[in-house]
Order: sequence, then structure tokens, then C-alpha cells
Amino acid sequence: MSKHDDVEHDLNLALERVATRREREASRRLARAWGLPTTVALRRTLETSAGAAGLAALVADREAAQAAALAATQAAATRRAAARALARAAASARHGGDATGWRAWFDGSARPNPGHCAIGALLRGPDGVAVDIAEPAGHGDSSDAEYRALIAVLDAALAHGAADLAVYGDSRVVIDDVNGPDADASPVLAAYRDRVRAQLARLPGATLRWVPRHRNAQADALSQQAFLHTKQPS
Repeated sequence: MSKHDDVEHDLNLALERVATRREREASRRLARAWGLPTTVALRRTLETSAGAAGLAALVADREAAQAAALAATQAAATRRAAARALARAAASARHGGDATGWRAWFDGSARPNPGHCAIGALLRGPDGVAVDIAEPAGHGDSSDAEYRALIAVLDAALAHGAADLAVYGDSRVVIDDVNGPDADASPVLAAYRDRVRAQLARLPGATLRWVPRHRNAQADALSQQAFLHTKQPS
């Protein structure tokens, strides 16, 4: 193959790469109508698109546009991947996956409701700090028990100097009562709420978040364990 043939071959390949779908369809119609080879038909079609600038300029412009579009697509994919990574990291931190932070879970139960209360909680911190709480908690209803469990684990967090503590529980009543506006607070639970807020104020960066019950299984198990040491009604 001569040098001229090589150039022509490379140009034909370039035209194939940069031709639009509409131009390809037009070239196929032209080939059928005039019995032309497909490469010739495509060249004639693109010569019409190129106009006075010529095929070389057309190819250069379109290849540059394709490269820019590819770079933009890759950049967007990189941004999406980074956003997903950040979202996974945030979710992991919210749900206790950050092994370097302080985390706590709490749960409380009453049998019957109201009745004897038992609380379960666990505190986990850096350097392997692990505190489990499973205790009888007097008499009351389920909200009393939940609040007492929260108070107990916050006491443990204060004793260990926990910072940036994430606390998780499955009681919407208690968590909404603590996190919600004063106007919506339950008067019946006011003493508990005041105490918890005072504790949280002494724990820099502390947050209190709701999780579904199945994600609070360890604290629930500890509260059920505490019933073994609670005198049940006959």
C-alpha cells in the first residue's frame, strides 16, 4: 500500500469515527441510489457537511468535540463516584460504621406497660472502649424505660469523656421529644428531657438519631437480659 493509500485509508477511518447517524444513513441511501462503495458515499456526504473548510478541518473539529465530550463524561463519572463515596461514608458514620468515633445505642422496656422497667445500652469508643448496660430500672411505662436507658448511656459517655458521640435509639417518642421544639415537648416527660439535654450539652458534637428496631438489636437484647434480674409480677 502506497503512502497515498495509507493517507486515504486513515481518512476513511476518521470519517467513520466522526460521521453522525444521520450522515451515515444519508451515505447508505446515496450508495444504493448510485451504486457507490460505502466509503465513497460517506466521503461525498461529509464533503457536503464540511463545505469550504474541507474534510480535514471537519475531522479535526469533530474529534476535538468528541474528546471534550469524553473528558466531560469521565469528569462527571468521577464526581458521581466521589459523591457516592461521601454518601457511603456519611451513612456509615450515621449508622455506627465509624470505628474511630464514639457510638452508643439504648433501649428500654416495660412489662407490662406500664410495669417493671428494664434498660439496655452499649457505648463503644476508640481504643476498644466498650461499656454494656443491662439493669432493672424501677417502674413506669415504655417511655420512662427508654428515657432511663438514654440517661444511663449518656452518664457512661460523660464518665469516659466521649466527644463527637452518635447516639442511636428506636424510640421515636423519646428522640423526637429531645430533638424537637420546646412547644412540642411532652409535659409528662419534661424532667427526663431536661436532664438529657443537659447531658448532651456536656458532650461536644453529640447527636441523637433514630434507627429502626432491627438496627438496635444489641441494646434490645441487653434490656431483655435485664429482666432476668427484675422481679416480675406473679
